[in-house]
Amino acid sequence: MNQFTKKFLASAMFGTLLAFSAHAATLNIHNGGDPQSLDPQKLSGDWENRIAGDIFEGLVTEDAKDNPVPGQAESWTISPDGKVYTFKLRDGIKWSDGQPVTAGDFVFAFQRLVDPKNAADYAYLQFTIKNAEKINKGEITDLNQLGVKAIDDKTLEITLENPTPYFLNALMHYTAYPLPKHVVEAKGQDWVKIGNIVTNGPYKPVEWVPGSHVTTVKNDQWYGTKDLKIDGAKFFVLEDQEAALKRYRAGEFDILTDFPTDQYEWMKKNLPGQAHVAPFSGLYYYVINSTKPPFADKRVRQALSMAINREVIGPQILGTGELPAYSWVPPGTANYGEPAYVSWKDLPYKDKVEEAKKLLKEAGFGPDHPLTAELKYNTNDNHKRIAVAIASMWKPLGVNVELVNAETKVHYDQLQRGEVQIGRAGWLADYNDPDNFLNLLVTGVQMNYGRWSNPDYDKMIKDGNAETDLAKRAAIFKKAEQLALDDSAALPIYYYVSKNVVSPKIEGFVDNIQDIHRTRWLSMKE
Repeated sequence: MNQFTKKFLASAMFGTLLAFSAHAATLNIHNGGDPQSLDPQKLSGDWENRIAGDIFEGLVTEDAKDNPVPGQAESWTISPDGKVYTFKLRDGIKWSDGQPVTAGDFVFAFQRLVDPKNAADYAYLQFTIKNAEKINKGEITDLNQLGVKAIDDKTLEITLENPTPYFLNALMHYTAYPLPKHVVEAKGQDWVKIGNIVTNGPYKPVEWVPGSHVTTVKNDQWYGTKDLKIDGAKFFVLEDQEAALKRYRAGEFDILTDFPTDQYEWMKKNLPGQAHVAPFSGLYYYVINSTKPPFADKRVRQALSMAINREVIGPQILGTGELPAYSWVPPGTANYGEPAYVSWKDLPYKDKVEEAKKLLKEAGFGPDHPLTAELKYNTNDNHKRIAVAIASMWKPLGVNVELVNAETKVHYDQLQRGEVQIGRAGWLADYNDPDNFLNLLVTGVQMNYGRWSNPDYDKMIKDGNAETDLAKRAAIFKKAEQLALDDSAALPIYYYVSKNVVSPKIEGFVDNIQDIHRTRWLSMKE
């Protein structure tokens, strides 16, 4: 454990000088994957979000329950038509180098995000902002046409294409963090290197060893630093969950952000109250490359989907109670109501398998002419268990599966390049709205790993986001979701639950639907 020593000097009236030292409270977090960057516009995973959300802060931020609360903005107003948001920044906010954070830093960040030269994978999350999509697609070349304006150093105005019910939640996402214009312009791509990087969040990074860890300490320039109970954090790269649990039990980690599910029952008995399993706004799914035969054939995709026995995965294979997914948007998502479902959802599993065999036979496959497929997943004990189980479920159809695993960074790089036949993926909601899930299947979106494309679907998503009546919007989205499910655009498998292990000495850890737990809300008792 990294420990920092602070010295406190106190002088009494009578001249006695007392000196003593105390160990700083450093949080050791098992963080999973290896971050590809500390630049908020170059991130894509929850393991990167955990770091970014500690060292940067947007206009709006999360409280311990993941509700939106004022961040760098102290207040905001919304125009009567719901399209213009005006934010007043806090007095005296600064970057970690002491330079002021201004409205211009937010303008700079949003313009850089949508600039096609920056190639930010997640730029589309902010396409609700006026002209953002047109700029990102090269239809508008003047970045100043983006609907983000600095009225003065302390006032930021954001104009949207349409009223957007989830916009404040979208501003909590790392794509909406400001960037230090003075550093980015001076250092270029090297601005994120330790020694160059400056941040505006509760903490600042002081060490980054790729493949090992990122270390943060308090940012003494942050407006609320006196209220922080944790002095810093160390985010460890470790994808071996068995090893992570052993290190937790040895006292090396204070928080695990995942755990091997076959140890859940043991933990409930031997580590009472420490294993946290809670509902989570996320979807575990497989993508299928629909641009290449034989997976371009809808019958093949549907057969593979029907043959997955989803009911046994949560309770038996994982043991943590994940619910089977037959929709693309998880039930309970805001602004939506009941999602659409696959038409065969309620068939007995035996009947699903028989129908899957028929579909594959029609497509030219069966025991005498087996379908050979490569299934990729990122290295993780639970992903392996699921992949092995699903491969065995497909075998009676005459499907021979080769399992291929890679570390997280490599796996997602391959998915984004389309180097996949069937691949494991997961999506954790960036904001609580169906748009965040449905956008994953829009043509050209970087996270549409299977390259499924349907112009009618694309139009419905665009039409839905232009609709101001929430009920009509939900109806359009549900029709789009049904279209994608009927075409087996991808294979939803289960709805996530969050899985954390939290040391009894950590206080302030609150389970929430987004599974976001910023260090600023935590404390540590001896």
